[in-house]
Amino acid sequence: MLQSKENQNVPSVTFHTRQDNAWVDVTSNDIFAGKTVVVFALPGAFTPTCSSAHLPRYNQLAPTFKKHGVDEIVCLSVNDTFVMNSWAADQDAENITFIPDGNGDFSEGMGMLVDKSAIGFGKRSWRYSMLVRDGVIEKMFIEDDVPGDPFDVSDADTMLNYIAPKAVLPKLVSFISKPGCGHCERARVALTNAGMDYEEVKLGQKGMSLTTLKAISGNATTPQIFIDGELIGGADELDEWLEK
Repeated sequence: MLQSKENQNVPSVTFHTRQDNAWVDVTSNDIFAGKTVVVFALPGAFTPTCSSAHLPRYNQLAPTFKKHGVDEIVCLSVNDTFVMNSWAADQDAENITFIPDGNGDFSEGMGMLVDKSAIGFGKRSWRYSMLVRDGVIEKMFIEDDVPGDPFDVSDADTMLNYIAPKAVLPKLVSFISKPGCGHCERARVALTNAGMDYEEVKLGQKGMSLTTLKAISGNATTPQIFIDGELIGGADELDEWLEK
């Protein structure tokens, strides 16, 4: 049974990281002392749930966490620093600090090191999240100890709801563009001036084709902008939406 360590200090360990082509040792004290930190730990970099849901939502909500007193958001996994650095670059998660618990020392100290040898992973971290204030664990959300890879309580929204139940969530903005599109640049400027973060998908990348664009938006022109799942339209329609 995985036990909570609320009201206890985080384990005191040293993480071996690679920064700017040099080895840099980072200690628990460096990460947690005098700060309010949210940690989410997961089984492995590049794995499906971690890459598609767990990490992206924390990165997306990082500015909201910051507004409510969180100094840093840490993603921790039992992977080496080269893997974690590659994953960080692949995910474009600029709001997250990636910590490689390569030897599993921190995860073991947390009582969260589990054996996933059955799927070839060896020893890995169980999936959980925690709020740490000045090195002391205030709150933990630990996934149920059941087979598979449960992901029900360690998500970013659950943690944010604990810290700030009345927090206003940012709108989900995506837009499809193409290189050299002047109206696309107008949309970027308008969204930036409005303080709205956005995800941009360019034609020819990530499987996005002209056929797909027309299938999901009904139009073959760019940009096509979606806010909270609603198709707004192009740059002119975005300007109208922002004015309202």
